[in-house]
Amino acid sequence: MPEVTLVEAVNLALARAMEDDPDVVVLGEDVGINGGVFRATVGLQTRFGPERVLDTPLAELLISGLCVGMAAQGLKPVGEIQFMGFLYPCIDQLVNHASRIRNRTQGRLTCPMVLRTPHGAGIRAPEHHSESTEAMLAHIPGLRVVMPSSPERAYGLLLAAIRDPDPVVFLEPTRLYRAAKGEVEDNGEALPLDVAFVLREGRDVTLISWGAMLKETMAAADALAADGIAAEVIDLATLKPYDEATVLGSVAKTGRCVIVHEATRTGGFGGEIAALIAERALTSLLAPVARVTGYDTIIPMARLEQHMMPSAGRIVTAARKACQFS
Repeated sequence: MPEVTLVEAVNLALARAMEDDPDVVVLGEDVGINGGVFRATVGLQTRFGPERVLDTPLAELLISGLCVGMAAQGLKPVGEIQFMGFLYPCIDQLVNHASRIRNRTQGRLTCPMVLRTPHGAGIRAPEHHSESTEAMLAHIPGLRVVMPSSPERAYGLLLAAIRDPDPVVFLEPTRLYRAAKGEVEDNGEALPLDVAFVLREGRDVTLISWGAMLKETMAAADALAADGIAAEVIDLATLKPYDEATVLGSVAKTGRCVIVHEATRTGGFGGEIAALIAERALTSLLAPVARVTGYDTIIPMARLEQHMMPSAGRIVTAARKACQFS
């Protein structure tokens, strides 16, 4: 089975989806001739033609609007937004149209579109290229929000997103694009949406994260294991709707929970998970739910970028503190 990077897995999934379904089209800035800013779409226009892999003007509102129109008329568009900080013009289309079409037409129309965009900091880029605003997207009813953390999950989840009859925003952790390789069989098999993945079994504390932060979270679990603390690691993968049952089941087992995300703390998606645990698993808790997050500030320039993102050390400290309660 070949080993590929996460960005190569995205490319494989796009090619497989286009090969299997002639209604799938790809569009965005530089996705055709240049193969995308991170080369996620390299080779697709040569293989499938400019009618199905469309280079657009530098206009994110146009890209999202075209996706909505195409999807409403039976196509399955996959739009690329070059960086998450450029996503804001698309909010109009996502909130007012894509997420509402099924409800507005009483099911007569759906909106099977995917909007892909790189997510997060860690590549020494300016602040508009390093955003982590997934909580904003998760607040939109009717919209699915998905974020893989490995090549295997990028391939399977992107295929599932393209095949979903409703709109999906697919957030690709930029820092993981070429950070590691994983075995991916290009067999067209999708992974289930709305399901969290338990990456590591444990009995003492639950660590919940998503996207690029799984790298630090897994490193923290290794460090905790050296101290005799068995951490259970959960990759949420789909943030909206997320797998409440897996979260609650893990907390019921361990009694302790640390939530890790790169986004700023205030209003971050970790607060939603903490609220769920408080409402439905309070009697299982042996310690307060902890959050290890980015700071409430604009993404700093490259020299300070690493200081904003949660480190494995900060996660270990929070988990050890939780384990002091009994």
